[in-house]
Amino acid sequence: MARIHRAIISVSDKAGIAEFCRALSRLGVELYASGGTAKLLREKKVPVRLIEEYTGFPEMLDGRVKTLNPKIHGGLLALRGNREHMKTIDAHGILPFDMVVVNLYPFEATVARPGCTREEAIENIDIGGPSMLRSAAKNCQSVAVVCDPADYPDILAKLKKNTGNIDGDTLAGLGRKAFALTARYDAAISNYLGGGSDPFPATFTSQWRKAQTLRYGENPHQAAAFYADSAIPDEPTLGGARQIQGKELSYNNIVDIDAALQLALEFDTPAAVIIKHTNPSGAGISKRRLVDAFKKARECDPVSAYGGVIGFNRAVTGETAREVANTFFEAIIAPSYDRDARKILSAKANLRVLETGGVFRWSGRPTFGMKKVSGGLLIQTGDRHALDPKDLRVVTRRRPTDDELEALLFAWKVCKHVKSNAIVYAMKDRTVGVGAGQMSRVDSAKIAVMKAQYPTHGTVVASDAFFPFRDGLDVAAKAGATAAIQPGGSVRDAEVIAAADEHGMAMVFTGVRHFRH
Repeated sequence: MARIHRAIISVSDKAGIAEFCRALSRLGVELYASGGTAKLLREKKVPVRLIEEYTGFPEMLDGRVKTLNPKIHGGLLALRGNREHMKTIDAHGILPFDMVVVNLYPFEATVARPGCTREEAIENIDIGGPSMLRSAAKNCQSVAVVCDPADYPDILAKLKKNTGNIDGDTLAGLGRKAFALTARYDAAISNYLGGGSDPFPATFTSQWRKAQTLRYGENPHQAAAFYADSAIPDEPTLGGARQIQGKELSYNNIVDIDAALQLALEFDTPAAVIIKHTNPSGAGISKRRLVDAFKKARECDPVSAYGGVIGFNRAVTGETAREVANTFFEAIIAPSYDRDARKILSAKANLRVLETGGVFRWSGRPTFGMKKVSGGLLIQTGDRHALDPKDLRVVTRRRPTDDELEALLFAWKVCKHVKSNAIVYAMKDRTVGVGAGQMSRVDSAKIAVMKAQYPTHGTVVASDAFFPFRDGLDVAAKAGATAAIQPGGSVRDAEVIAAADEHGMAMVFTGVRHFRH
């Protein structure tokens, strides 16, 4: 236990600080605060003493120096059980501080703003705040270090329960949290300054918070855990989603749910996607009803849909939930669920149901993908290329009809999320056949036809990369596909275009490839 007699308050985010400090004062805690924080507390009639009055040094250098003083850090670092430490601070007129309430200048939010200058970024590098957090956290057996406004209620509850004391486990947890914050803060600064004009810094540092320990990894003999991004998401993410029912998530569930989420985010109209082993087994859209989109997705490959994962881009209603309940699925992710949907889905006790909340669309901010390899880490920008129909280049004698063009754009969005080599047959509102992950593109074209539950005649075909030979296109034409979309760029493009003209197919080049390894 540590008795809290005296606290230093210096916060950038002042949300809830007046109420917290008023409660501390009523518990008999003596408060010391830096200029801006003290001004707010005094306006709110909370008793507080200015730090500069205590240290004898004014804030200076436009606020760059406020708390960098032995009378602050000596009071934080002195070991309470060490007589020499206590004797020393007493001799120098240093008061022991039992609590630090600090949050930092918003460096990450500042540099994320469009048009942020280097000068603005530099001025939002906090020095005194991290220094106090580190001093207090190093001595966390005696000092409560509070760096998150979300912890204010819990801290107050424990102080009230323990007559002004905080237990050792809580103190240790607060110390760990403070060191995690300063590590993340320094990482953000290092990443920003380390790259110059290069978006990839010379040294890449990242921090993730442990969300849960998993029963096992991809296989039962592998240990695993799920870590969520420490940054607050401003778009739907799996790390920011909430599980509202069902069994504990597995490693493979998480991988598949994220694949479902990413594909569902591609569509503006009501959409449903079904993922099996990270590949779409089906996808559908509807101009009006989500349940219709779901039926189209399931009917593409009902055998593979069994035991799959569903992604929706609209709130799930009872109507859609009733249809979902007719098939066994492992998990669902959607923006939200109405009362009827939750009641219906609750009958499937093991079904994992997750909701993202918020607005279901990409934020527009840059994203990065990471993949660990032996002895290294691959980092790349996210594949969020949105195809503009104006950028399509018609390379065949026949242009695609309006209906074909609509189907081609739909197929292209799905194909982007299929493991390479990827081939997708589709109509304008649903997939018909999906060929994924084959070593040759022609085999993917054949498998997609084999998997199709509906006739492929009249469909269009999408290929995630160029056709290296005409054989893949010949398979598609034989299956009845009338139009094709592909990046182009093969040394045999002329041969493939000639094949399309022979078959009377329309073909467009995107100029963009979507390999997915």
